Amino acid sequence: MYLYGRQDKKALNMLILEVLEQYTDRDHRLTQQEIVDLLEKNYGVPCTRQTVKNNLMLLGEMGYEISMEGGICLMSRQFENAELRMLIDSVLFSRTLSGEEAERLIKKLTAFGNKYFHAKVKHVCHLPKLIHSDNTDVLRNLDVLNDAIEQGRKVRFTYNSYGKDFQLHPKREEPYIVSPYQMVANQGRYYLLCSYDTSNRLSHYRLDYMTKLEMLDAKVEPMDQMEDFVQGYSLPKHMAEHIYMFSGPSVQVKMRVRAVNMDALIDWFGKGFHIVKEDADGLIVSVACNELAMKYWALQYGEYVEVLEPKSLREAICDAIDWMGSFYR
Repeated sequence: MYLYGRQDKKALNMLILEVLEQYTDRDHRLTQQEIVDLLEKNYGVPCTRQTVKNNLMLLGEMGYEISMEGGICLMSRQFENAELRMLIDSVLFSRTLSGEEAERLIKKLTAFGNKYFHAKVKHVCHLPKLIHSDNTDVLRNLDVLNDAIEQGRKVRFTYNSYGKDFQLHPKREEPYIVSPYQMVANQGRYYLLCSYDTSNRLSHYRLDYMTKLEMLDAKVEPMDQMEDFVQGYSLPKHMAEHIYMFSGPSVQVKMRVRAVNMDALIDWFGKGFHIVKEDADGLIVSVACNELAMKYWALQYGEYVEVLEPKSLREAICDAIDWMGSFYR
C-alpha cells in the first residue's frame, strides 16, 4: 500500500496524464496495470491499479476526456495528429524561415504528439533539402514588427536582394523607414504592409529580405491617410487584388476564360470576381486586380486567358508576347 500527500497526488495526476498523452490515442489503449508499469519504468513512481483508477476518475472530473472502453486512452489532446501534421508541413514548406529555424520549430511541434505520431513523422527530418531563406533573422523580425504594429511605431531596416554570388546584399545604402500596419503570408512568404512618409499608398516588403530591423520611437502615419484606405480597408480584398504582392492601385479587369479555369480563378482571386457573360467561347469575367500582377498572371495562363479590358493592359500583354516571341523566331 502506498500513501500520498496532497502534493504527491497532484504530481501523480500529472504523471498519469503524461503517460496517456505519450502512449495512448483512439487506436492505442492501455490497461491499468500497463499504466502502473509505465509509471514505475519511466518515473520510478510505484502505485497500485486502484490508485490509477482513482486518479483517472479525478482527471475526468477536471475536464480531461478519458475513455475506459476497451482500454484506457486520452480522447482529446492539445493538438490532434492531423492538426500537428498540417502545422509541421506549413513550417517545412515555408520559404520564409531559414533551414535551422524550420528544423527547430518542427522539433517543438513534434513534441506535442505521442510516440505513435513521432514514428509517423520521423522521416520529415530526412527529406531532401527544401528551399528555405538564407536569412536567420526572420523570427526576430516577426517579433519586432509585431511589437511595432501593436505600439504604432515606425521601423527601420535594410532591404536586400540576391546577387550573383547567391548571397543577400543591400539594395541601397540608406535604410528604409516605414510605418508598419500589417503582416500577411502569401505564397509561402511573409510580407509587411507599410507606407513611406513621402507616399500615401501601401508598399509590400518581404520579411526574409529584411536585415538590421529595429523599432523607432517615431509614431506611424495614420492609416486613414493612405489612399488605399479611403474607401475602407479589407485585408482579404487587398490580398485578392495583389496576387503577386506588387504595390500600386487595382484596376477593373475584364477577360475571357474557359469554364475549366474556374478552379484557377478561385485559387488566385477567391470568390470576389463576377461572371459577366457565358457563351460558346467560355466565360467573360470581371475582377479587380493590380494591373502589373494581372499582366503576369495572364501571361502565365497563356492561351487560356484573353484580357479584354482595360486597353492599356491588353496592349502591355501584346507587347510582352511580341517581345518574347522574338526570342524564338
